[in-house]
Amino acid sequence: MIRALHPQKPKLVVIGNGMAGARFLEDVLALDPELFDITVFGDEPYGNYNRILLSNVLNGTQDAKEIFLNPLAWYEENGITLHAGARVTRIDRDAKVVHTGDAAVPYDYLVFATGSKPFIPPIPGTPLHGVFAFRTLDDCRNIAEYAKGCKTAVVIGGGLLGLEAAKGLMTHNVEVTVVEVNPWLMSVQLDEAGGKVLGETIAKLGIKARTSGVTKELLGHLKVNGVRFADGSELPADIVVISAGIRPNAELAKECGIACDKAIVVDDQLRTSDPAVFGVGECVQHNGMIYGLVAPLWEQTKVLAKVLTGADTTATYSGSKIATKLKVMGVELASMGRINDLCPTDEVVQFSEPARQVYWKAIIRDGKVSAACLLGDLSPADDLMRMFQAGGPVPERRLELFFTAGSAKKEASLADLPDSHQICDCNGVCKGTIVQAIKKGKCTVPAVGKATRAGTGCGSCKKLVKGLIEAVAGGVKADPSESWYVAAVPMDKPTLVAAVKARGLKSVSAVLRELGTADDEKSRNGLASMLKGIWGTEYIDERDSRFVNDRVHANIQKDGTFSVVPRVYGGITTADDLIKIGEVAKKYAVPMVKFTGGQRVDLLGIKKEDLPGVWADLGMPSGYAYAKALRTVKTCVGSEFCRYGTNDSTGLGIDLEKRFQGFEFPAKVKLAVSGCPRNCAESTVKDVGVIATEGGEWEISVGGAAGAHVRKTDVLCRVPTKHDALKVIGRFLIYYRDNAKWLERTYDFVPRVGVEKLREIIVNDSLGVCAALDVEVEKTMAAYVDPWLERDKPVYAGQFDEAKRVPLPLIS
Repeated sequence: MIRALHPQKPKLVVIGNGMAGARFLEDVLALDPELFDITVFGDEPYGNYNRILLSNVLNGTQDAKEIFLNPLAWYEENGITLHAGARVTRIDRDAKVVHTGDAAVPYDYLVFATGSKPFIPPIPGTPLHGVFAFRTLDDCRNIAEYAKGCKTAVVIGGGLLGLEAAKGLMTHNVEVTVVEVNPWLMSVQLDEAGGKVLGETIAKLGIKARTSGVTKELLGHLKVNGVRFADGSELPADIVVISAGIRPNAELAKECGIACDKAIVVDDQLRTSDPAVFGVGECVQHNGMIYGLVAPLWEQTKVLAKVLTGADTTATYSGSKIATKLKVMGVELASMGRINDLCPTDEVVQFSEPARQVYWKAIIRDGKVSAACLLGDLSPADDLMRMFQAGGPVPERRLELFFTAGSAKKEASLADLPDSHQICDCNGVCKGTIVQAIKKGKCTVPAVGKATRAGTGCGSCKKLVKGLIEAVAGGVKADPSESWYVAAVPMDKPTLVAAVKARGLKSVSAVLRELGTADDEKSRNGLASMLKGIWGTEYIDERDSRFVNDRVHANIQKDGTFSVVPRVYGGITTADDLIKIGEVAKKYAVPMVKFTGGQRVDLLGIKKEDLPGVWADLGMPSGYAYAKALRTVKTCVGSEFCRYGTNDSTGLGIDLEKRFQGFEFPAKVKLAVSGCPRNCAESTVKDVGVIATEGGEWEISVGGAAGAHVRKTDVLCRVPTKHDALKVIGRFLIYYRDNAKWLERTYDFVPRVGVEKLREIIVNDSLGVCAALDVEVEKTMAAYVDPWLERDKPVYAGQFDEAKRVPLPLIS
């Protein structure tokens, strides 16, 4: 217990030390820090933590200490008596005393902030070992510890917490199935079509979903070993996590005679049936509504703090419009209103882009936005939320709900927002609070986050925060994060690589746990690529850290099918290989067979479940056309056939491709070798280009581009032999791999570093690193394994299962 005594002050007792209770205390302290003698009771033996980030603790990307909003020291610093881990057993309202097992504390004002408790369905088997709820920090720790010896897991509940639990379990190398009683996932926030899009997305992460699944019984003796459903079918389960919803924690209030319905009934000033007793958060019911989102809770705590401190004794809470932005397994989601409550006269506007897992839907009722959900891409969310919250008119051209008139309109609308408009839903931070922080000199996104907590939850509001900084301060100050390799780890690439090597961090989860400050999918993708390059065969592969292309070793297309591009070394093939490609195209009814600009053959329209068969029938290695890796080495025919050729370009091209196949980089890499200065292989617009000169030498140049903008390569050096060319190019590629930012192409990297500096390092060995670079080349070569061999032994369950595609209307 942390104790502070203020005997002459009114006694304020708060039951509940969760996010609502602690936020109420912050609001009270902000208005009058000396007014009350404050005592708080919390069931858990900790300070207040951000429950939204529990899944990060479960999956190991954040340490528990990183999610605390109010650590134990905060209570002492603010003169608050905290009974952490002490449960209130009885309330004597006549005497105004709160009782625990070993204490009795008097109060003048009592606030219930008891939150909610997990709903455990009344099914046989829930007392078995290996069955867990997912609600608290201790739940996360217990689940993580128990999962170490498990191979299969079932999560009962396909809502937000259930999906986050499933994501966390994936990092413990168990096969996860989510069971949802409704016909689709997240049935509160999404309609059926949106739920199916989300189902496709999580399937690509390797998580199976069983919808309309009614659990009848948990199987096992002493320990759980399976789940039986109402239809008689069963699933094996070494661990079961129940996340089937929550119920208001109102029993204590009922026992002491406070009026309750489904929760503790409160009026517009959050007062219960006892004028000295109040309530906030998930445990209260206001005008028939119970709110489980953070934003309404923050609105309640502000009103109650004003009422109790006397700052505004007329303050009232009139209810909240349900709207939020969040991330589900790394997928952004915005939800407002009741998306599944349709009236016959409602207008429905829909847009879908299945290949990107994007789904938008808005419901127009009486000329106003009554509900909406957006999945995968939240670019229209801010305008929609403003219209939803304000109840204002919608555009006559309904498409403008989703597609605005450009950035000027967005900037104007951001400036026009009222100060009361909420920017950060996770932490209930409004525009006015952020503007005040900016005016006090907080002119970077991280600085604003530290001062206000805006952007420190799921992170989806960071663009708005940046926009406000630009609008108020005229620009964002230089941010150290611009030099970071990935957003989740505050280090530049060389520092990060050195730290990873020094600490022996061989998995993405380990890096994020020890060095990271956040978790996001792009950072995971970048770290996975970097770690594979550093550790080779010692790298601990966590497939959920890879992009879908890298999980199934093929390039996803806009219709959800995949393209297959086998390796064709140096653009040289054989009649037998061409025949095999043709036979495969016929056998699998491939819709398109195309020669690529990299001198290869692309089979487009392959179903996910057909990938292993296609690879086996081809009998050719992967061409890595889907990866941030070496793609192709384009060649001309060179001296072997061409009368102008001065050297063997095809031979060097084949050697280069065989030597560096499977090398992963921060971005894709393409090479070319031309057999004479006529440059028929277009070597001067590749990441690395080689041209044979008249004297029999090889000219090596780097940093070219032929995409959205064209850049001619910079000459690095000339070398006399093929062996020298292989060595210099290997050194450049490893140096680029180890020093470029994630997704930085060589055409940005070379001018940023400077070709003169690169020449000194790679050719003249000015830093003494060439020998180490040569060793890294050999080490990376030795670690190469053709990824298409996973056709014979998939790495995880469902890796090549059928990807179900949902036909959705574009606009209806």
